[in-house]
Amino acid sequence: MANLNFNAHDVDPTTDFEPIPAGKYVAVITASEMKPTKRGDGAYLELTFQVIEGEFKNRLLWARLNLDNPNPLTVKIARSELSALCRAVGVMEPKDSCELHNLPLAITVKQKTDADGELRNEVKGYAKRETAGGGAKPAQNANATPPWRRG
Repeated sequence: MANLNFNAHDVDPTTDFEPIPAGKYVAVITASEMKPTKRGDGAYLELTFQVIEGEFKNRLLWARLNLDNPNPLTVKIARSELSALCRAVGVMEPKDSCELHNLPLAITVKQKTDADGELRNEVKGYAKRETAGGGAKPAQNANATPPWRRG
């Protein structure tokens, strides 16, 4: 049993989260974690992306990169995706996945039907965020609150 002290009248209920349409979205990585595979014979890096612009602002998406797997092709694909991600955010030699957090990038989102017949989103590509003014990179202050988190 858990003591909740909760009043549902004070909180809007969640709504069904339908998959967002396929397309390109500006997002940031808000969380990352290495997790073991179901079989226990490897590990994957799970990345949580948050859309930061447009109609689907604040929606969350996930990607899994199988960086430790008995299948060398699976690892090669995951490492290639990680390379694209690193290039998109401008961090070429991360020592920890948290170095990739809160850096805007463009993600390509696809829709696919899972084994249960449910339509799901899948992050399938990473690119530098396009900026106005010829692609100039905005100055970043390491201590500043990112613009999408400001009031």
